[in-house]
Amino acid sequence: MTGQAGADSLPPRMETKKNQTILALAGARAIPPLMIVLYHYSEGHHYTGLQWLDRITTRGYLWVEFFFVLSGFILTHAYAARLPDLLKPRGYLDFLRARLIRLYPLHLFMLLLVLAMVIVLRALAAAGGYVSIFDLPWHQDVSPKGFVLSLLLVQGWNTMDRLTWNGLSWFVSAEFALCLLFPALLWLTAPHKGQTWRGVALVAAGLGGLVLLLMGSRHGLDITFHNGVLRGLGDFTVGMGLAVIFRGVRHQRIPAWTHSVIQALLLLLLVYSVTRTGWSHTFNDIYTVLPIMGLVFALAFDKGFLAEALKTRVFQTVGEWSYAIYLGQTAWLLSLRFLKQRVFPAPDALVLGWRWADIAWWLEPIGLLIACLAWGALLARHVEIPAAAKLRARFGRRLDPKSIPTPS
Repeated sequence: MTGQAGADSLPPRMETKKNQTILALAGARAIPPLMIVLYHYSEGHHYTGLQWLDRITTRGYLWVEFFFVLSGFILTHAYAARLPDLLKPRGYLDFLRARLIRLYPLHLFMLLLVLAMVIVLRALAAAGGYVSIFDLPWHQDVSPKGFVLSLLLVQGWNTMDRLTWNGLSWFVSAEFALCLLFPALLWLTAPHKGQTWRGVALVAAGLGGLVLLLMGSRHGLDITFHNGVLRGLGDFTVGMGLAVIFRGVRHQRIPAWTHSVIQALLLLLLVYSVTRTGWSHTFNDIYTVLPIMGLVFALAFDKGFLAEALKTRVFQTVGEWSYAIYLGQTAWLLSLRFLKQRVFPAPDALVLGWRWADIAWWLEPIGLLIACLAWGALLARHVEIPAAAKLRARFGRRLDPKSIPTPS
């Protein structure tokens, strides 16, 4: 994707000597939404029984932490010098408008699409004499209240007792709340020479908040409609702190091999935490979150073997689609549930000599990933990016640097 719209979907152009986009962070966005898709499939349909794979998949929800931390990091680095503008009423409103232009169009599209699916699938169920997937147990709320709250982007502010409509949009609701708080939070990072300690304090405060949430949670950090804003605030604060630390050390000459070593160690810590700290949805989630957060900081220097891998075209392209993949997956998760109800063979049915239940876990998630990738590409190119471009043409770009992304 070329042109201004393509640039808008990449991370901000950090104020480095060469003023180049941090491609490693742009490419890193490709991985989390795919992990989250696998997590949602497994939670809704069952796990494989292969412990190594299930331990990876069941922690997919923790990649939301990457997006919240990335959001705090990027916005802090991009807006630190514009704090005086943000603290003025006009600047504050301009900033919120700029963020809504990035967040809202795709959210609204998916909300209306889920509404259409509810209407159509309930009509088919009524005609066929069976129960719609939207009326089965353990389904997300599709009430008028949830719809209105989703329109207002407050459905994730402890206003519902479960996920509603496009359940994934709780993240957008939490992100909007963080945007409302951002100028006040940014004031805490006001750049002053020799005050990198502020970054350390913010990281500590954010981690402390997450630990407190974990102490009162029965589901680890799988916190969404209830206290999801607090979860996001903890992660976001860590990202802001990392940005302040990065601001203090980014100009130091560090050999490329040092970055590679740090990235390798973080990956090893991530593998260890997934395989050696027990099952997910417990206090031990924090041990997986720590290396995920560390990767945001390590990749911000745009050097090292992992950074170079993430600069390749595949990661850059999928990273551009990341918000659309994340928010758009609901359509395919619902479609899959309908297909399993009305189209796919029964679990014990033989297909080419194999029990359908034995092969479905592999065929269904692979197909789901392919569908979500293709759907994400269509949404990004034909809804998200064009809508943002048209809204900017109408309202202008004040306090919206060209390369500020939608943290997804």
